Amino acid sequence: MTLESMLRAIAGSFVAASVLLGMYVHPYFLWFTLFVGLNLLQSGFSNWCPMISLLRKMGVRETATKLSTASTSRASV
Repeated sequence: MTLESMLRAIAGSFVAASVLLGMYVHPYFLWFTLFVGLNLLQSGFSNWCPMISLLRKMGVRETATKLSTASTSRASV
């Protein structure tokens, strides 16, 4: 998983979990949904997200690695 796909998965999981907790445990869990939404909004303007900083420190790769075809496409001499 790349950094962006992991961030989307985490944000979606947080929102889904907080909505379910707000419905079945206590309505105050919906404040967490608001927090996640506002954090995503501010990261759209500032290009800074705390979760991305954390994921980078954990060593999540930025982009998908592609296999090099240069070594497989060499012609035999």
